[in-house]
Amino acid sequence: MSDNDWKSRLGVVYSTNPDFQYQQAAEEEPATLPPERQRLIVRIDRSHRAGKQVTLVDGFVGTGDDLAALAKTLKTKCGVGGTAKDGQITIQGDLRDKVTALLQSMGYNAKRGN
Repeated sequence: MSDNDWKSRLGVVYSTNPDFQYQQAAEEEPATLPPERQRLIVRIDRSHRAGKQVTLVDGFVGTGDDLAALAKTLKTKCGVGGTAKDGQITIQGDLRDKVTALLQSMGYNAKRGN
């Protein structure tokens, strides 16, 4: 991070010490669980998307890099776009059955939601 990242320090009181260095608490990402211990829920969502349907995969426990890798694999196998953020994978379209089958073939404990 840059030294001038003022947005992350909005609640900090001003210090008159010229040698003061602000220390941020680093959040540790949880370690990625093995696929057989993951409990993933595959569901469909339409809210705030102008009526378009997306498939959501919730419940992934692990690092952001592993989440992105899993999302890339699912998007490639389904041939559609999507994203991975905030511990959730979004796949464009109603592909609940296909995504559930793919996750189960990869060894994940995946259940189809609504």
